[in-house]
Amino acid sequence: MLANVLDIGHDAPMDFAQAGLLDGLEGSDREQREKLLTRLADDGFSLDDLRKAVQENRLALLPVDEVLGGTYSAHEIEQRSDLPAGMMLRIRRLQGLPEPRLEDKVFSEEDIEAARSTKLFLDAGFSEERIIEITRVLGEGMGRLATTIIAAFAQTFLQKGDNEEEVALRFAELAEQLTPATAPILVAVFNAHLREAVSRAMLGRAELESGDAVGSQEVAVGFADLVGFTRLGTQVEVLELGTVAGRLAELAASVTEGPVRLIKTIGDAAMFVSPEPGPLVGVALNLVEAFEREELPSLRAGIAAGPALVRAGDYYGNSVNLASRVTGVARPGSVLCTEEIRDAAPDDYDWSRAGRYRLKGVTGQTPLCRARRRTETD
Repeated sequence: MLANVLDIGHDAPMDFAQAGLLDGLEGSDREQREKLLTRLADDGFSLDDLRKAVQENRLALLPVDEVLGGTYSAHEIEQRSDLPAGMMLRIRRLQGLPEPRLEDKVFSEEDIEAARSTKLFLDAGFSEERIIEITRVLGEGMGRLATTIIAAFAQTFLQKGDNEEEVALRFAELAEQLTPATAPILVAVFNAHLREAVSRAMLGRAELESGDAVGSQEVAVGFADLVGFTRLGTQVEVLELGTVAGRLAELAASVTEGPVRLIKTIGDAAMFVSPEPGPLVGVALNLVEAFEREELPSLRAGIAAGPALVRAGDYYGNSVNLASRVTGVARPGSVLCTEEIRDAAPDDYDWSRAGRYRLKGVTGQTPLCRARRRTETD
Protein backbone atom coordinates (compact mmCIF):
# COMPACT_ATOMS: atom_id res chain seq x y z
CA MET A 1 0.00 0.00 0.00
CA LEU A 2 1.25 3.47 -0.87
CA ALA A 3 2.19 5.70 2.00
CA ASN A 4 -0.47 8.26 2.78
CA VAL A 5 2.01 11.00 3.50
CA LEU A 6 3.46 12.97 0.59
CA ASP A 7 6.00 15.75 0.99
CA ILE A 8 5.77 18.31 -1.79
CA GLY A 9 8.37 21.08 -1.94
CA HIS A 10 8.37 23.23 1.15
CA ASP A 11 4.70 22.62 1.95
CA ALA A 12 3.66 20.68 5.01
CA PRO A 13 3.29 16.92 4.42
CA MET A 14 -0.16 15.76 3.36
CA ASP A 15 -1.67 13.21 5.71
CA PHE A 16 -4.71 11.97 3.82
CA ALA A 17 -6.01 9.85 6.68
CA GLN A 18 -5.70 12.63 9.23
CA ALA A 19 -7.44 15.00 6.81
CA GLY A 20 -10.42 12.63 6.70
CA LEU A 21 -9.98 11.85 3.03
CA LEU A 22 -9.95 8.10 3.62
CA ASP A 23 -12.87 7.91 6.06
CA GLY A 24 -15.24 5.00 5.52
CA LEU A 25 -12.96 3.23 3.04
CA GLU A 26 -11.37 -0.16 3.49
CA GLY A 27 -9.36 -2.65 1.47
CA SER A 28 -8.98 -1.97 -2.25
CA ASP A 29 -11.24 1.09 -2.12
CA ARG A 30 -8.94 2.73 0.42
CA GLU A 31 -5.86 1.78 -1.57
CA GLN A 32 -7.29 3.17 -4.82
CA ARG A 33 -8.29 6.41 -3.07
CA GLU A 34 -4.75 6.76 -1.68
CA LYS A 35 -3.19 6.23 -5.09
CA LEU A 36 -5.47 8.81 -6.68
CA LEU A 37 -4.87 11.36 -3.90
CA THR A 38 -1.12 10.87 -4.21
CA ARG A 39 -1.27 11.37 -7.97
CA LEU A 40 -3.39 14.52 -7.62
CA ALA A 41 -1.19 15.97 -4.89
CA ASP A 42 1.86 15.31 -7.05
CA ASP A 43 0.15 17.19 -9.87
CA GLY A 44 -0.18 20.24 -7.65
CA PHE A 45 -3.62 20.02 -6.06
CA SER A 46 -3.65 21.37 -2.51
CA LEU A 47 -5.06 19.60 0.50
CA ASP A 48 -7.97 22.05 0.47
CA ASP A 49 -8.63 21.20 -3.19
CA LEU A 50 -8.67 17.50 -2.39
CA ARG A 51 -10.80 17.89 0.71
CA LYS A 52 -13.39 19.97 -1.16
CA ALA A 53 -13.48 17.48 -4.04
CA VAL A 54 -14.06 14.58 -1.62
CA GLN A 55 -16.85 16.50 0.14
CA GLU A 56 -18.52 17.23 -3.20
CA ASN A 57 -18.06 13.65 -4.51
CA ARG A 58 -16.02 14.84 -7.48
CA LEU A 59 -12.52 13.62 -6.68
CA ALA A 60 -12.43 11.42 -9.79
CA LEU A 61 -13.12 14.49 -11.94
CA LEU A 62 -10.16 16.56 -10.74
CA PRO A 63 -7.86 15.20 -13.48
CA VAL A 64 -10.39 16.45 -16.03
CA ASP A 65 -10.20 19.85 -14.33
CA GLU A 66 -6.46 19.71 -14.88
CA VAL A 67 -6.86 18.91 -18.58
CA LEU A 68 -9.30 21.77 -19.06
CA GLY A 69 -7.72 24.12 -16.51
CA GLY A 70 -6.18 27.52 -17.11
CA THR A 71 -2.62 28.77 -16.84
CA TYR A 72 -3.04 32.54 -17.21
CA SER A 73 -4.39 35.34 -15.03
CA ALA A 74 -6.50 38.25 -16.26
CA HIS A 75 -3.40 40.47 -16.09
CA GLU A 76 -1.51 38.04 -18.32
CA ILE A 77 -4.42 37.93 -20.76
CA GLU A 78 -4.32 41.73 -20.95
CA GLN A 79 -0.59 41.71 -21.71
CA ARG A 80 -1.09 39.25 -24.57
CA SER A 81 -4.29 40.67 -26.09
CA ASP A 82 -4.57 44.35 -25.07
CA LEU A 83 -8.05 43.61 -23.78
CA PRO A 84 -8.33 45.20 -20.31
CA ALA A 85 -8.21 42.68 -17.47
CA GLY A 86 -11.38 44.16 -15.98
CA MET A 87 -13.23 43.56 -19.25
CA MET A 88 -12.03 39.97 -19.31
CA LEU A 89 -13.32 39.37 -15.80
CA ARG A 90 -16.64 41.00 -16.66
CA ILE A 91 -17.00 38.82 -19.75
CA ARG A 92 -16.37 35.71 -17.66
CA ARG A 93 -19.05 36.76 -15.17
CA LEU A 94 -21.55 37.47 -17.97
CA GLN A 95 -20.84 34.01 -19.36
CA GLY A 96 -22.25 32.61 -16.13
CA LEU A 97 -18.86 31.58 -14.74
CA PRO A 98 -17.44 32.38 -11.29
CA GLU A 99 -15.54 35.67 -11.32
CA PRO A 100 -11.90 35.10 -10.31
CA ARG A 101 -9.45 37.51 -8.76
CA LEU A 102 -7.09 39.36 -11.08
CA GLU A 103 -4.21 37.07 -10.13
CA ASP A 104 -6.10 33.75 -10.39
CA LYS A 105 -4.83 31.59 -13.23
CA VAL A 106 -8.12 30.40 -14.71
CA PHE A 107 -7.63 31.39 -18.35
CA SER A 108 -6.27 29.21 -21.15
CA GLU A 109 -4.60 29.66 -24.54
CA GLU A 110 -8.08 29.68 -26.05
CA ASP A 111 -8.99 32.59 -23.78
CA ILE A 112 -6.07 34.56 -25.18
CA GLU A 113 -7.42 34.06 -28.70
CA ALA A 114 -10.94 34.90 -27.52
CA ALA A 115 -9.67 38.11 -25.91
CA ARG A 116 -7.89 39.10 -29.11
CA SER A 117 -11.06 38.43 -31.10
CA THR A 118 -13.14 40.48 -28.65
CA LYS A 119 -10.63 43.33 -28.99
CA LEU A 120 -10.96 43.06 -32.77
CA PHE A 121 -14.77 43.40 -32.53
CA LEU A 122 -14.43 46.43 -30.26
CA ASP A 123 -11.91 48.06 -32.59
CA ALA A 124 -14.23 47.40 -35.54
CA GLY A 125 -16.94 49.48 -33.86
CA PHE A 126 -18.96 47.08 -31.72
CA SER A 127 -20.11 48.84 -28.56
CA GLU A 128 -19.55 47.27 -25.15
CA GLU A 129 -23.35 46.97 -24.91
CA ARG A 130 -23.47 44.76 -27.99
CA ILE A 131 -20.48 42.72 -26.78
CA ILE A 132 -22.22 42.21 -23.44
CA GLU A 133 -25.42 41.08 -25.15
CA ILE A 134 -23.54 38.58 -27.32
CA THR A 135 -21.55 37.35 -24.32
CA ARG A 136 -24.66 36.76 -22.23
CA VAL A 137 -26.41 34.75 -24.96
CA LEU A 138 -23.23 32.78 -25.64
CA GLY A 139 -22.83 31.97 -21.96
CA GLU A 140 -26.41 30.74 -21.64
CA GLY A 141 -26.10 28.48 -24.66
CA MET A 142 -22.66 27.15 -23.81
CA GLY A 143 -23.66 26.50 -20.21
CA ARG A 144 -26.48 24.24 -21.34
CA LEU A 145 -24.28 22.60 -23.95
CA ALA A 146 -21.48 21.89 -21.46
CA THR A 147 -23.90 20.37 -18.95
CA THR A 148 -25.40 18.18 -21.67
CA ILE A 149 -21.99 17.01 -22.87
CA ILE A 150 -20.82 16.15 -19.35
CA ALA A 151 -23.95 14.07 -18.76
CA ALA A 152 -23.52 12.27 -22.10
CA PHE A 153 -19.84 11.72 -21.34
CA ALA A 154 -20.62 10.05 -18.03
CA GLN A 155 -23.43 7.94 -19.45
CA THR A 156 -21.18 6.75 -22.27
CA PHE A 157 -17.92 6.01 -20.47
CA LEU A 158 -18.84 5.25 -16.86
CA GLN A 159 -18.70 1.48 -16.32
CA LYS A 160 -20.31 -0.63 -13.64
CA GLY A 161 -17.88 -1.43 -10.82
CA ASP A 162 -15.41 1.37 -11.69
CA ASN A 163 -13.20 2.67 -8.89
CA GLU A 164 -12.21 6.32 -8.50
CA GLU A 165 -8.73 5.95 -9.95
CA GLU A 166 -9.96 4.10 -13.05
CA VAL A 167 -12.60 6.74 -13.71
CA ALA A 168 -10.17 9.59 -13.10
CA LEU A 169 -7.56 8.26 -15.53
CA ARG A 170 -10.08 7.23 -18.19
CA PHE A 171 -12.03 10.49 -18.09
CA ALA A 172 -8.88 12.63 -18.15
CA GLU A 173 -7.51 10.76 -21.17
CA LEU A 174 -10.81 10.98 -23.03
CA ALA A 175 -11.18 14.67 -22.22
CA GLU A 176 -7.71 15.31 -23.59
CA GLN A 177 -8.55 13.44 -26.80
CA LEU A 178 -12.12 14.59 -27.41
CA THR A 179 -12.22 18.20 -26.21
CA PRO A 180 -10.28 19.56 -29.23
CA ALA A 181 -12.68 17.67 -31.50
CA THR A 182 -15.61 19.80 -30.34
CA ALA A 183 -14.23 23.04 -31.82
CA PRO A 184 -14.90 22.18 -35.51
CA ILE A 185 -18.41 21.06 -34.59
CA LEU A 186 -19.18 24.30 -32.77
CA VAL A 187 -17.78 26.42 -35.60
CA ALA A 188 -19.74 24.50 -38.25
CA VAL A 189 -23.03 24.80 -36.36
CA PHE A 190 -22.45 28.50 -35.68
CA ASN A 191 -21.68 29.23 -39.33
CA ALA A 192 -24.78 27.34 -40.46
CA HIS A 193 -26.99 29.31 -38.06
CA LEU A 194 -25.27 32.55 -39.08
CA ARG A 195 -26.03 31.88 -42.76
CA GLU A 196 -29.63 31.10 -41.90
CA ALA A 197 -29.96 34.27 -39.82
CA VAL A 198 -28.56 36.38 -42.66
CA SER A 199 -31.03 34.81 -45.09
CA ARG A 200 -33.91 35.88 -42.81
CA ALA A 201 -32.61 39.39 -42.10
CA MET A 202 -34.26 42.44 -43.63
CA LEU A 203 -32.41 45.61 -44.61
CA GLY A 204 -34.83 47.91 -46.37
CA ARG A 205 -35.27 51.64 -46.84
CA ALA A 206 -36.53 52.19 -43.28
CA GLU A 207 -33.48 50.51 -41.79
CA LEU A 208 -31.10 52.40 -44.09
CA GLU A 209 -32.70 55.75 -43.21
CA SER A 210 -32.72 55.10 -39.46
CA GLY A 211 -29.33 53.43 -39.33
CA ASP A 212 -30.84 50.78 -37.07
CA ALA A 213 -31.57 47.27 -38.32
CA VAL A 214 -33.05 46.16 -35.00
CA GLY A 215 -36.77 46.80 -34.77
CA SER A 216 -40.09 45.09 -34.34
CA GLN A 217 -41.27 42.46 -36.79
CA GLU A 218 -44.75 41.26 -37.67
CA VAL A 219 -44.76 37.59 -36.76
CA ALA A 220 -46.96 34.76 -35.63
CA VAL A 221 -45.91 33.47 -32.22
CA GLY A 222 -46.77 30.08 -30.80
CA PHE A 223 -46.22 28.24 -27.55
CA ALA A 224 -46.71 24.57 -26.76
CA ASP A 225 -46.59 23.30 -23.20
CA LEU A 226 -47.15 20.13 -21.24
CA VAL A 227 -50.47 20.09 -19.40
CA GLY A 228 -50.07 19.72 -15.64
CA PHE A 229 -46.28 19.55 -15.76
CA THR A 230 -45.92 20.93 -12.23
CA ARG A 231 -48.38 18.38 -10.86
CA LEU A 232 -46.68 15.67 -12.88
CA GLY A 233 -43.46 16.45 -11.03
CA THR A 234 -45.00 15.19 -7.79
CA GLN A 235 -46.18 11.93 -9.38
CA VAL A 236 -43.21 10.58 -11.34
CA GLU A 237 -39.49 10.15 -10.80
CA VAL A 238 -37.16 13.04 -11.65
CA LEU A 239 -35.46 10.99 -14.37
CA GLU A 240 -38.79 10.25 -16.05
CA LEU A 241 -39.77 13.92 -15.83
CA GLY A 242 -36.51 14.90 -17.49
CA THR A 243 -37.12 12.34 -20.21
CA VAL A 244 -40.51 13.90 -21.01
CA ALA A 245 -39.03 17.40 -21.13
CA GLY A 246 -36.18 16.14 -23.30
CA ARG A 247 -38.61 14.45 -25.66
CA LEU A 248 -40.52 17.73 -26.01
CA ALA A 249 -37.31 19.43 -27.12
CA GLU A 250 -36.51 16.63 -29.59
CA LEU A 251 -39.98 16.52 -31.13
CA ALA A 252 -40.25 20.32 -31.26
CA ALA A 253 -37.04 20.45 -33.29
CA SER A 254 -38.01 17.53 -35.53
CA VAL A 255 -41.44 18.90 -36.55
CA THR A 256 -40.21 22.44 -37.23
CA GLU A 257 -40.02 23.33 -40.91
CA GLY A 258 -39.37 26.67 -42.61
CA PRO A 259 -40.48 29.38 -42.43
CA VAL A 260 -41.28 28.38 -38.82
CA ARG A 261 -38.41 28.59 -36.34
CA LEU A 262 -38.03 26.97 -32.95
CA ILE A 263 -36.81 29.79 -30.68
CA LYS A 264 -36.32 27.90 -27.44
CA THR A 265 -37.47 25.10 -25.20
CA ILE A 266 -37.60 25.65 -21.45
CA GLY A 267 -38.59 22.65 -19.37
CA ASP A 268 -42.24 22.08 -20.18
CA ALA A 269 -42.66 24.58 -23.03
CA ALA A 270 -41.47 25.34 -26.55
CA MET A 271 -41.69 28.68 -28.38
CA PHE A 272 -41.98 29.14 -32.15
CA VAL A 273 -42.19 32.13 -34.50
CA SER A 274 -43.06 32.42 -38.17
CA PRO A 275 -43.58 35.26 -40.66
CA GLU A 276 -46.56 33.26 -41.94
CA PRO A 277 -49.31 32.07 -39.54
CA GLY A 278 -50.46 29.05 -41.57
CA PRO A 279 -47.25 27.00 -41.36
CA LEU A 280 -47.00 27.69 -37.63
CA VAL A 281 -50.44 26.19 -37.06
CA GLY A 282 -49.29 23.11 -38.96
CA VAL A 283 -46.18 22.74 -36.81
CA ALA A 284 -48.27 23.05 -33.63
CA LEU A 285 -50.68 20.37 -34.84
CA ASN A 286 -47.77 18.11 -35.78
CA LEU A 287 -46.26 18.47 -32.31
CA VAL A 288 -49.53 17.81 -30.46
CA GLU A 289 -50.17 14.76 -32.63
CA ALA A 290 -46.63 13.47 -32.10
CA PHE A 291 -47.18 13.52 -28.33
CA GLU A 292 -50.47 11.67 -28.74
CA ARG A 293 -48.86 8.97 -30.91
CA GLU A 294 -46.13 8.35 -28.35
CA GLU A 295 -48.69 8.36 -25.51
CA LEU A 296 -46.80 11.12 -23.71
CA PRO A 297 -48.49 13.57 -21.31
CA SER A 298 -50.95 15.86 -23.08
CA LEU A 299 -49.66 18.89 -24.95
CA ARG A 300 -51.53 22.07 -25.84
CA ALA A 301 -50.65 25.04 -28.03
CA GLY A 302 -51.62 28.68 -28.44
CA ILE A 303 -50.88 31.02 -31.34
CA ALA A 304 -51.24 34.80 -31.81
CA ALA A 305 -49.89 37.39 -34.23
CA GLY A 306 -48.55 40.92 -34.08
CA PRO A 307 -45.38 42.98 -33.75
CA ALA A 308 -42.53 41.54 -31.70
CA LEU A 309 -39.16 42.98 -30.80
CA VAL A 310 -36.07 40.82 -31.32
CA ARG A 311 -33.43 41.03 -28.61
CA ALA A 312 -30.60 38.59 -27.93
CA GLY A 313 -32.19 35.95 -30.16
CA ASP A 314 -35.50 36.09 -28.30
CA TYR A 315 -38.82 37.78 -29.03
CA TYR A 316 -40.72 40.24 -26.83
CA GLY A 317 -43.96 42.17 -27.09
CA ASN A 318 -47.74 41.97 -26.84
CA SER A 319 -47.97 39.19 -29.44
CA VAL A 320 -45.66 37.01 -27.36
CA ASN A 321 -47.61 37.67 -24.17
CA LEU A 322 -50.91 37.04 -25.95
CA ALA A 323 -49.73 33.72 -27.39
CA SER A 324 -48.67 32.64 -23.91
CA ARG A 325 -52.08 33.57 -22.45
CA VAL A 326 -53.89 31.73 -25.24
CA THR A 327 -51.82 28.62 -24.53
CA GLY A 328 -52.79 28.84 -20.88
CA VAL A 329 -56.52 28.46 -21.63
CA ALA A 330 -56.17 25.82 -24.35
CA ARG A 331 -57.52 22.37 -23.60
CA PRO A 332 -55.22 19.32 -23.59
CA GLY A 333 -54.51 18.12 -27.12
CA SER A 334 -55.76 21.31 -28.78
CA VAL A 335 -54.28 24.15 -30.83
CA LEU A 336 -56.00 27.43 -29.94
CA CYS A 337 -55.54 30.58 -32.03
CA THR A 338 -56.66 34.18 -32.21
CA GLU A 339 -59.02 35.24 -34.99
CA GLU A 340 -56.09 36.95 -36.77
CA ILE A 341 -54.42 33.58 -37.18
CA ARG A 342 -57.62 31.98 -38.49
CA ASP A 343 -58.22 34.82 -40.96
CA ALA A 344 -54.65 34.47 -42.28
CA ALA A 345 -55.18 30.78 -43.15
CA PRO A 346 -58.96 30.29 -43.42
CA ASP A 347 -58.86 27.43 -45.90
CA ASP A 348 -55.84 25.52 -44.62
CA TYR A 349 -57.49 24.03 -41.53
CA ASP A 350 -60.84 23.13 -40.07
CA TRP A 351 -61.70 26.02 -37.74
CA SER A 352 -64.25 26.11 -34.93
CA ARG A 353 -65.11 28.83 -32.46
CA ALA A 354 -63.78 28.12 -28.99
CA GLY A 355 -65.52 31.03 -27.27
CA ARG A 356 -64.44 34.30 -25.72
CA TYR A 357 -61.89 34.40 -22.91
CA ARG A 358 -60.73 36.95 -20.41
CA LEU A 359 -56.97 36.80 -20.67
CA LYS A 360 -54.64 38.30 -18.12
CA GLY A 361 -53.27 41.63 -19.30
CA VAL A 362 -55.72 41.84 -22.22
CA THR A 363 -58.62 44.30 -22.16
CA GLY A 364 -62.07 42.82 -22.67
CA GLN A 365 -62.81 39.34 -23.96
CA THR A 366 -60.71 37.73 -26.67
CA PRO A 367 -62.45 35.47 -29.22
CA LEU A 368 -60.44 32.33 -29.91
CA CYS A 369 -60.65 29.56 -32.49
CA ARG A 370 -59.53 25.96 -32.49
CA ALA A 371 -57.58 24.60 -35.44
CA ARG A 372 -57.91 20.99 -36.63
CA ARG A 373 -56.73 19.05 -39.63
CA ARG A 374 -58.96 19.27 -42.65
CA THR A 375 -60.35 15.89 -43.61
CA GLU A 376 -60.59 14.62 -47.19
CA THR A 377 -64.34 15.25 -47.18
CA ASP A 378 -63.93 18.93 -46.21
